[in-house]
Amino acid sequence: MPLHRLEDFDSEYNSIFDGDDIKGKNVYTEASDEKIGTVSDVLVDEDGHFRYFIVDLGFWIFGKKVLLPVGRTRVDHDADRVYALGMTRQQAEDLPEFSDRLAVDYDYEEKVRGVYRPSTGVTPERSLDASAPSYDRDTYDYKQDSPLYDMNEQNHQTLRLYEERLIANKQRRKTGEVAIGKRIETDIARVSVPVDKERVIVERVTPADAGKTVAPNATAFREGEVARMEIYEETANINKEAFVREEVRVKKVVDHETVEAKETIRREELDVNAPNLPIEEH
Repeated sequence: MPLHRLEDFDSEYNSIFDGDDIKGKNVYTEASDEKIGTVSDVLVDEDGHFRYFIVDLGFWIFGKKVLLPVGRTRVDHDADRVYALGMTRQQAEDLPEFSDRLAVDYDYEEKVRGVYRPSTGVTPERSLDASAPSYDRDTYDYKQDSPLYDMNEQNHQTLRLYEERLIANKQRRKTGEVAIGKRIETDIARVSVPVDKERVIVERVTPADAGKTVAPNATAFREGEVARMEIYEETANINKEAFVREEVRVKKVVDHETVEAKETIRREELDVNAPNLPIEEH
């Protein structure tokens, strides 16, 4: 089964570990708590199952990288460590060296597994026994070496299953503005005002007592002003006054609407591979 580097298989693999990158973690032996190297990468199969940690053994063997089956490890995220279970320096020396130019095929993996199998109770010699597991390149399955590839309960592995959900937020942004102002328009207004003008009419009439003799000392034969009458006329007095014609009130109202969006979300489901073993889920 072809193997892939973790980042090539899933560029967002870091989300599996809550942003805590598995690459770069220090590797220690579990028994002696001795640092032996660092995890430089991870190899996964086509289904995304972890199969090997690529370990740089710079603290034991300078410049050598080897494959460490995930079933022989315990990841301690709190301590930021990966523990190699039962790993010995002799095993490290016996393991075939890994390089980027190397093709990880069945033959290479068999060399790796051959180093670890004795410590799991399965040796190449046991394949001669009819009851012992046999290995064939055409039918081989990682389940045949479950101690090497299963992250079992005794190592206290906690796998987190994630799912995505849509989070809807709102943000307020300015879409424009309304400016309210006033302008002056002119018009010709006409108004009619009735005015009165006085004038004097002088009428000459013959009095009823015309021809009668008047008494002495009467008004006859007096010179100068004998009567005065004031004459008036009205003129139009036009003024302009400002008054309130109407009020304009400016206010904002909020229109409510619902915006729908859809996205593809992902969810992780648990795959348990434990053939012929009782499994109880809680």
